[in-house]
Amino acid sequence: MATIHPFRFVTSMALALGVGAAQAQSPVVVSSKIDTEGSVLGQLIIQTLEANNVPTENRLQLGTTSIVRGAIKAGEIDLYPEYTGNGAFFFDRADQPGWNDAETAYETVRELDGERNDLVWLQPAPANNTWAMSVRRDLAEAEGLESLDDLADYLNDGGEFRFAASAEFVDSESALPAFQSAYGFELTADELLVLSGGDTAATLRAAARSDNDVTGAMTYGTDGGVSALGLVVLEDNRGVQPVYQPSPVVRAPVLEAHPSIADHLEPLFAELDLETLQILNARVAVEGQSAHAVASGFLEQLKR
Repeated sequence: MATIHPFRFVTSMALALGVGAAQAQSPVVVSSKIDTEGSVLGQLIIQTLEANNVPTENRLQLGTTSIVRGAIKAGEIDLYPEYTGNGAFFFDRADQPGWNDAETAYETVRELDGERNDLVWLQPAPANNTWAMSVRRDLAEAEGLESLDDLADYLNDGGEFRFAASAEFVDSESALPAFQSAYGFELTADELLVLSGGDTAATLRAAARSDNDVTGAMTYGTDGGVSALGLVVLEDNRGVQPVYQPSPVVRAPVLEAHPSIADHLEPLFAELDLETLQILNARVAVEGQSAHAVASGFLEQLKR
């Protein structure tokens, strides 16, 4: 049996304890992607942790998905909000089933990231920020449109409709063609307003204008302009699109040093349903408020 030198043992323990203590005392470096929702979620995380005596360092809106993802894997940041469906691309599994189911998508990415990268996915928000088809609220209320099944019935009964979308959304087999195949409808060329290179901001504006015949638009589920511009996201009740639920992702050593992070963030994210995130995003993207102010106001509201 090998002999353990007392000095070496004590020194090793001291070093280990020192590292653990330093980790516990160091601020949690919170980051996010560069978009509006990233800034809102990031501020909600920072303000919630700070209010519960978990020190943080603000590195919000660091960059695109690849930049932020690379930073947390390298240990340059400690925590950021990510979307469950992106696991399909992180682990080259986009062609495998399960990403269209919320629970399966979460459990899959949680297991894979934990095993391979020592990253912990906390419980996600119930909102789903995936490709969506939205319609004007006046049409939705007049025709009782709540889901894509409802839209299919309306269209197949000869209902008038014109849909604004990007060329990518119209042509990509995973977007409009997938919706049409699953729900049994087909939009004609006359029912489409194809905006070359258009993003959701352009399609939202087209549907919100009162001087044209556009009644629907491609959107993301939690786009801030949806509710602000009088649109309604139709439920994808057949699960055509992958599920993109926002979830806090944290490095395992940081969670071990600050175990209360999960206790503070899980109830917060449970409050972030589709409509809530649309409203919060709109306050930034449409009304021009700062993400800090929007997050602060929402957290105050939760206390009441």
